[in-house]
Amino acid sequence: MGWSTREVARLAGTTLRTVRHYHEIGLLDEPERLPNGYKVYRTEHLVRLLQIRRLTGLGFSLAAIGAMQDGSDDLDETLSAVDAELAATIARLEEARREIAKLRHRPVPTDLPFAISAAATDARLSPADRSLFAVISHVVGEDNTEHWQALLRDYERDEVADEFDALPPDADEETRERLARHLTPRMIALSEQHPGPPRTIDQADQGRQAAAEALFDAIRDLYNPAQIDVLIRIWKEHG
Repeated sequence: MGWSTREVARLAGTTLRTVRHYHEIGLLDEPERLPNGYKVYRTEHLVRLLQIRRLTGLGFSLAAIGAMQDGSDDLDETLSAVDAELAATIARLEEARREIAKLRHRPVPTDLPFAISAAATDARLSPADRSLFAVISHVVGEDNTEHWQALLRDYERDEVADEFDALPPDADEETRERLARHLTPRMIALSEQHPGPPRTIDQADQGRQAAAEALFDAIRDLYNPAQIDVLIRIWKEHG
């Protein structure tokens, strides 16, 4: 006596499709067939399915399960690799829980890491500025969170910042120059208070060029031509 594919799948707590997939990738040996062509699964197949289920529950990939053999020299190395992956996953989940706890204590927009979002909210940043910080923190790296948080704490919004946010794309030369003259000293003071972040664009995971292109594209998308002109004037004075 034995079990059909459907029956052995049900006994093992898995699905018919999963059993067939394990056959396809070589994790499960093919059973014998009856004269009528039906497969007959034995206890060894059920035990193997239970083993695979147990190992995937422990975090093993199917590739790792296929490569490992009990008692082999590679087993300890495989176990160490899986343990390291689980430790990293646990660390990520613990960090996620800490951030969720902060959000429950103080609900802020989730477009940015919590610390930057809270500081940006207190600083009353515009939606465009918040979006730019979201891009910066992603492409350059969240290692700079403390830097941006401290900088935003010292940022003081005024009527001119409101005027910049509402600046129409066809703003006249006099208005652009006036805004740039007002904003430049404040930007210089902030950068002197908070000189470069610990992680720079040169250290971006995507590479400097890709990160720079992402930032320039974001600026073009988020600000209109007149606002970009003001930013260029500030940058030239600052530089």
